[in-house]
Amino acid sequence: MRYIVIGAGAVGGTIGARLFQGGHEVLLIARGGHYEALRTSGLRLITPQSDETLPIPAADGPVPTRDDDVLVVATKSQDTIAALDPWPRHLPVVCAQNGVENERTVLRRFERVYGMCVWLPALHLEPGTVAAYGHPHSGLLHVGRYPQAVDDLTRQMVADLTKGGLVALAQTDVMRWKYGKLIGNLGNAVEALCGHRPGADAVYERARAEGAAVLKEAGIPFSGQEEERELRGHLVDLLPIDGVTRGGGSSWQSLARSSGSIETDYLNGEIVLLGRDHGVPTPVNEVLQLESGRYAREKLPPGSMPVERLTALIDERSAAVSR
Repeated sequence: MRYIVIGAGAVGGTIGARLFQGGHEVLLIARGGHYEALRTSGLRLITPQSDETLPIPAADGPVPTRDDDVLVVATKSQDTIAALDPWPRHLPVVCAQNGVENERTVLRRFERVYGMCVWLPALHLEPGTVAAYGHPHSGLLHVGRYPQAVDDLTRQMVADLTKGGLVALAQTDVMRWKYGKLIGNLGNAVEALCGHRPGADAVYERARAEGAAVLKEAGIPFSGQEEERELRGHLVDLLPIDGVTRGGGSSWQSLARSSGSIETDYLNGEIVLLGRDHGVPTPVNEVLQLESGRYAREKLPPGSMPVERLTALIDERSAAVSR
């Protein structure tokens, strides 16, 4: 098979690099300066153990496809439709993305859709370069056919991913793991807005508790923190890389790159949507969704909101909801 990785940023770049190192055919799809750097110099993958530049083929848009191609989408959720629109709809699509809406969105257009729950701490801020901080494996990936199955392609992808520095597991209930990851990702907006200032953890716990309550009310199963920690163990420990500081996760990086958009409509916004569907107030996640969206549109720097200001906005919204 050939893996066409659409969105060769932190996650997509690392997955593509590890597949390539495992001996598989890979094509990276990127844009702008990142594409130019990949085209001319290859992908530089930095890990706690190595610094290697890989001659992975790259393109900046659709290419002629083959019947054995697999599309691995690693864009942010707000870019999914535009990223997939030019590609033939008979190809299988793997959603290596945060959130839980992508699989459903893609299934409207493509028959074979696979969910991938990604635990992969990485950074992409500089064109042509990806830093992956996981050790001894770069990431832990749950893979399953959407909505709930393990088929031959699932098993093949798991085998391929496992060959090159990743841990991959076939899961019939892949969306349960993705909903669990969603709960964890509710803190992305807190990190993007406030960084790691004292008090930020308390805001994150409020968002997490609110999200878990909504999922329980909606009757949606999700993996728990303890289950996730036990499974992960020390398979993907976060280690420093000399000279490459990871300021934050994917939402923080969106603000750091001044991209103009952020994924929180599909993270905190998913909880807001479910809360509205089921009559459960979600003031914490509403504020996080609104403020992170404003920061992205106004291209404000990550970590620049005082925790006290964010907490006050949440408290005001909570009081208004309870009236």
